Amino acid sequence: MADHAGHAAPTSAIGDLAHEVRSKNAGPFWVTMELFMRDAAGYRIAADEDFLNEQVVAELYQVDADTVQMFRIPSLNVVKISFPRPVPQGSLRDRDMHSGQHHVPLALLPIPVAKES
Repeated sequence: MADHAGHAAPTSAIGDLAHEVRSKNAGPFWVTMELFMRDAAGYRIAADEDFLNEQVVAELYQVDADTVQMFRIPSLNVVKISFPRPVPQGSLRDRDMHSGQHHVPLALLPIPVAKES
């Protein structure tokens, strides 16, 4: 897809469709992230298992896909994701005590461009 000047149009990220993307610690050993989508259309994209699934999260955060838990809540247009923290909260190598920055790679996940028919 190109704009009127012939430049490639920027790819949208999942965060562009969300009201809020946030992360927080869920105890000393888990991180929880939430995608609060603006509407049902955005939710359908975020909840699409072909687009966002345990393997995708595992690759984004370098964790084992078997440890990723995903909860899709259509009545709230929310996708919730949890996985083990890379290091325990408050340990010597913990660089984000409250897991407040973990949401960034998820928010920047590019949305696949729909094929024109």
